[in-house]
Amino acid sequence: MAMLTQLSIRNIVLIESCEIFLKSGLCVLSGETGAGKSILLDSLGLVLGARADSGLVRQGEAQGSVSAEFDISNNEGAQALLKELELEAADTVIIRRSLSADGKTRCLVNDQQVTVAGLKKLGDTLVEVHGQHDQRSLQDSSIHRALLDDYAKLATQRKAVAESYQQWRSCMDEREALKAQIEQAAREQEYLQHMRNELKQLSPQAGEEDMLATQRTTMMQSEKLFEVLNETIGELNSGKGVIASLRSAQRMLTRSTLTSGETYTAIIEGLEKAAIEAEEAIYALEKAGQNATYNPQKLEEIEERLFALKAAGRKYNMPVDELAKLYEDVEGKLSLIDSQEHKLKDIEKRTAQARDAFTQLAVKLSEARKKASGKLEKAIEQELTPLKMENTRFRVRIDTLEDNNWSEWGMNSVRFECATNVAKGDKDVAYAPLNKIASGGELSRFMLAMKVALSSVRSTPTIIFDEIDTGTGGAVAAAIGERLSVLGKHAQVLVVTHLPQVAARGSQHLLVNKQAKAKKVITQVEELSPTQREEELARMLAGATITQEARKAAQKLLEPA
Repeated sequence: MAMLTQLSIRNIVLIESCEIFLKSGLCVLSGETGAGKSILLDSLGLVLGARADSGLVRQGEAQGSVSAEFDISNNEGAQALLKELELEAADTVIIRRSLSADGKTRCLVNDQQVTVAGLKKLGDTLVEVHGQHDQRSLQDSSIHRALLDDYAKLATQRKAVAESYQQWRSCMDEREALKAQIEQAAREQEYLQHMRNELKQLSPQAGEEDMLATQRTTMMQSEKLFEVLNETIGELNSGKGVIASLRSAQRMLTRSTLTSGETYTAIIEGLEKAAIEAEEAIYALEKAGQNATYNPQKLEEIEERLFALKAAGRKYNMPVDELAKLYEDVEGKLSLIDSQEHKLKDIEKRTAQARDAFTQLAVKLSEARKKASGKLEKAIEQELTPLKMENTRFRVRIDTLEDNNWSEWGMNSVRFECATNVAKGDKDVAYAPLNKIASGGELSRFMLAMKVALSSVRSTPTIIFDEIDTGTGGAVAAAIGERLSVLGKHAQVLVVTHLPQVAARGSQHLLVNKQAKAKKVITQVEELSPTQREEELARMLAGATITQEARKAAQKLLEPA
């Protein structure tokens, strides 16, 4: 049986050191007012993720700590939380939480550190605490719906409804996203058409700016080279020209009789050679000039193109290289307006089909809830009678929500309502939400009745009732004890009580008391033996002075248990 098996407390308020071993069934905690029963609950709250207050640390100590061990072998919710918290699967969970005097806290689950939020989620699957003025589950209608579904065993239907709702929700989200895209594109249509025409005329290409810049640089360099070649050729051709001068000098030497002989022959040959090389040089210079790529018209075209591209980049506030992608995007948005109408019709059709599918499943779930509500009403009213609330009527109110409030839970809201002090045969009954019940004691008994009625189908492994019997006594207290005992057959129940009628029903009895130790007051917890238990019940009946009559009354109370 999944349950709390051990609680260890160190240096928390008046508790110096405390080790409590807990059993299944109904465990009662008793003790005089101020003995420290609330300290136990505060300590347990720490390991369940409650807010840590440095004031809980025992005076004079640097740190307090609480650890609790839980058997979770049959607790699917806790097993799932371990996985969610990325902790190893286990049948036992040991939670340790330390609290320093400066307010710092540390949480460990099976020796792995977790956040307080994660600890609280895990704690919610392990223990359920009910105080006289803390009946949150009675006030939360979403919990009412879950309780009804669990009572009616509708988990499979509810899962199907949730999956169908998610499919419908997904279709609606897709439809709304598509409509938003189309509407946005339609608002920008005129401007987009202007952009498309402008960019189409410009026809920007990826990498074009770099290519044109390279061509421009090369051509501008060619222009300077062309000028150098022309000047060089001009120098060689100035006056007669270097070739003509060389040929003329050669002829003068050749014709003169004075320049015959080997000396002048070498000079004449040198002039011939120089003339030939000059001719070749001028030819090479002319050819190089012809091969130069400088083209004034082409350079002008390149510069105009670069200017147009950069102007467009500035206009649309983006690098020139991204203009081609912009053109594609603009084309895509304009195409969206033209082509997505068909797609919108398709998604609207799928959305309608998903809505119909959800509606059919949700209607069946609603009918099942209505069918089960009558049974739950009878079951809880039957539990109210032994709790001396036979004049109380209980009702499960199921309303159909507007479709904008439908959810994965279906199309219903479920709220538990009741009417108190209803006369027998009275048909004009005024029902109200449970939290509107007049007294806290009645509210606590109502919670107990619900827990007993629902115990076979839904129950946290460990349920704690903090003074659920406050304001009651006599037959009501005895009835409360008897119903707690019944509940203890399905879950581990811990109850803090001042009433012997309730305490007598426990399968385990823990006594909380204060003692003086080394000039300090400390709180201790001990499990009572049968004899000690009888004496404690007598004290609860008689007060400070225990009489034989009280002991006999205690024995009588223990007989049914």
